[in-house]
Order: sequence, then structure tokens, then C-alpha cells
Amino acid sequence: MRIQITAIGKLRPKDAEHALVENYLERASAIGRNIGFPEISINEFEAPTALTGLKRQQHEGAALLKTCPENSAIICLDEKGKNMSSDILANWLLKQRDSGASNATFLIGGADGHTEEVKSKAALTISFGAATWPHKLVRVMLMEQIYRSMTILSNHPYHRS
Repeated sequence: MRIQITAIGKLRPKDAEHALVENYLERASAIGRNIGFPEISINEFEAPTALTGLKRQQHEGAALLKTCPENSAIICLDEKGKNMSSDILANWLLKQRDSGASNATFLIGGADGHTEEVKSKAALTISFGAATWPHKLVRVMLMEQIYRSMTILSNHPYHRS
């Protein structure tokens, strides 16, 4: 099963977060290839500056959904989502893979969050706690959790429960 992160907002190569995301992406990809996750990728879109509020949110939602391959398990990141342990996320990804999903697509919305349409298409909505996080850090945190999931599923010693 392929894993994809699709996010509103772009990390710049000079951003410290960019280096962290790339590091976790490389490490997760190396492990994932050996355990049935042949590709982990990131798609980024610039936030539309000409639009505001609901119009902006709808435009971003349409762009995010357009990147979701057919038969993709969609996972929204949302502050009101489910707070999951790393073990539970890893096992959820494993169940999706084993049930025949060809892709798992994590969606990170813009500053205004996801529309109800996007949320309704999600198989899972997760949160990294009640705090509000900057988008750049969310990308790092998500990529680390995907890497951690790969290590859990491969019995790598990185994760200690």
C-alpha cells in the first residue's frame, strides 16, 4: 500500500522542518519498501491567497481530494480528530494494507481546516492533541509517526512501548 501526505502550504528547502521531513521520509521509505509499503510521498499545494474563509476552504478541499487515488483510505488531520497512540496508528495502516487498500492518503488542510465534504470522505480523522500546531510542525510530526509506524510493523527497536 502506498502512503501519501497531501498538504496545503509548502515547506521551503531552507526551513528546518524541511530537513526533518526529508530525513523521516527517507528512513520510512527504506523500511516501508520491505514490509508492503512500496512508496511514501508528499504532495504540497500553495494556499490560495486571493480567496478567504469558506471559498478558500472549499478550494483547498477540492485540491486535496483530487490527489486521492481511487481505493484510497483517506485520513484527515484535524484538531477535533481522534487522538491515537503510535501502536494503534501502525496497526490501522497494517489493517488497511491487508484489506486491499491501494493507498492511504493523509490530508493536512489549510489554516481554516477541512470542509465537511472532506471530513465525510475520511476513513479516519486524527489529531495530535488538543493544542493547535503550526502546519510545518504538523508535517514533521506526521512524518515521524509514519516512520514510527514502519518501525513498529518491522519490529525495529526505534519504538519502545
